[in-house]
Amino acid sequence: MLYTNLSRNSEDIRCKCICPPYREVEGQIYKQNVSLKDCNCLHVVDPMPVDGKDVEAYCLRCECKYEERSSGTIKFTIIMYLSILGLLLLYMVYLTLLEPMLKRRLFGHSQLIQSDDDVGDQQPFANAHNVLSRSHSRSNVLNKVEHAQQRWRRQVQEQRKSVFDRHVVLS
Repeated sequence: MLYTNLSRNSEDIRCKCICPPYREVEGQIYKQNVSLKDCNCLHVVDPMPVDGKDVEAYCLRCECKYEERSSGTIKFTIIMYLSILGLLLLYMVYLTLLEPMLKRRLFGHSQLIQSDDDVGDQQPFANAHNVLSRSHSRSNVLNKVEHAQQRWRRQVQEQRKSVFDRHVVLS
């Protein structure tokens, strides 16, 4: 039992007393590292702002709470959060800087599958069969994903054009 109390960080346990204003004394918050049994106004409030008989009346107004936390768990959580954030940042750098350079080096400049003129006003999915047949002919998964992204972007552009320019909702 004594060993576990010694191994704890002194910041992990504390007693916090919130004392409201009393006569001419301002309200204050007192914190001290004491055990659970000593978590009361008499042990935590130091120096006592009132004298003699007013001590009991002052302490009755104070609300003392024993607080215990695990700094090890807090440190682990922060390290995990920062690690995940760092991995996401590295992935973002890869996507924005390295991936386009690798694509250019391996596949040359990417060409659009279809031009914006090929997309009809009434049939935004008219060339979907051609897009799918081209993507099936290429064996690289990266090209398939790129084609799907381009097709999706064109569909979104066509929908925006229809809604904002022509005020027509596509079905």
